Amino acid sequence: MPHTGFENLFIVALVALLAPLGVALVPRLRLPSVVVEIVAGVLLGPAVLGLVEADLAVEVLGVIGLAFLLFMVGLELDVATLRGRVLRLALVGYLVSLALGVGVGTATAAAGWVDSPLLIAVALSATSLGLVVPVLKDAGAGDSSIGRLTVAAATLADVAAVLLLTLLFSEGTASAGARVVLLLTFVGVVVLTAVGVLVTGRWRRLSDVVFRLQDTSAEIRVRAAIVLLLGFVVLAERFGLETILGALLAGAVIGAIDKDTSTHPRFRVKLEAIGFGFLVPVFFVSSGIRLDVAGLVADPGALAQMPVFVVALLVVRGLPALLFRTELSGRETAAAGLLQATSLPFLVTASMIGVETGLMSGVTAAALVSAGVVSVLIFPVVALGLMRGGEDATRVADPDGTSTLDGLRTRQVVE
Repeated sequence: MPHTGFENLFIVALVALLAPLGVALVPRLRLPSVVVEIVAGVLLGPAVLGLVEADLAVEVLGVIGLAFLLFMVGLELDVATLRGRVLRLALVGYLVSLALGVGVGTATAAAGWVDSPLLIAVALSATSLGLVVPVLKDAGAGDSSIGRLTVAAATLADVAAVLLLTLLFSEGTASAGARVVLLLTFVGVVVLTAVGVLVTGRWRRLSDVVFRLQDTSAEIRVRAAIVLLLGFVVLAERFGLETILGALLAGAVIGAIDKDTSTHPRFRVKLEAIGFGFLVPVFFVSSGIRLDVAGLVADPGALAQMPVFVVALLVVRGLPALLFRTELSGRETAAAGLLQATSLPFLVTASMIGVETGLMSGVTAAALVSAGVVSVLIFPVVALGLMRGGEDATRVADPDGTSTLDGLRTRQVVE
């Protein structure tokens, strides 16, 4: 029988503790802990064992966890990467993704899976920046051409997908034009808030007080960040926009005005501890608990949706990586395509909104999220193998550590 009180939350927290431990103890599996958290939620939830349910405590913390996840994504956004040729390639690639996504959405709507082709198009157009960056860092490619291009494309995709989801699918009766006005007004308020925070931060007396309190039990910087996060979320809700937009912009504002961390080097570590140490895992485990896996398995036609969405991710986000072929080798282009097609958190968010607005059934939402799980399980691992394979081939062909890619001479360090 499902538990009440804090027992459900305890089980969710226990899963959040054991998931990364299990991944670390069996490194050959190369499973992201987020996948283990979602799968554990499915297995322990009503769809399989029925040992835990998403009660009020789990639901509330799960919603806050989603906000904190988008907040952390916003914190890591680097607008400086979006410029020049990199920006043009990322922008054209995203437009191609949307066009391909509309085609996929139209087909799925004709099959009766969804009521809105645009919802599927937007859902498939995002890339999980938070999952892609660690893979590039593990491969030592964070500052390489493939790293810069992939991160820029993922950054633009994340921001654009959140904006489109907000404009097109926010609950309320406002027309599309009214939503654009509301969005621009909201962004204006965000910019004014950012300027106000920046100006206030230059007040010497206040800065001294903040410095004195930042590492005490007051944790004043962390409290200020959470107030800004919740304030933007509430403001977005009042404007009739998606709350995830407020969370994303809150992180982006703090990331933009907090470039110099010399006086507070532990600030972001503390935010990550709150988010990834507690709130974000609750969101992923509770997402697994709510997935209608039973309905997906019971209906063979519905079960067939999952591989279709996996292929759709590869087509919608993977094919636009061909735009990088003049900048990257063949292996790197394929790896970039796989990394761009890696998506999960946004699919979870979009499917939740689709179910809430009645544009998507619970079974289709489960298939879409399951496709995201498959993408996280397989695509980064294959991409990492392609990047490392290309590096090994280069070293064999050019043992002095020098290689030529697309006419560009680069120096590599041979370990």
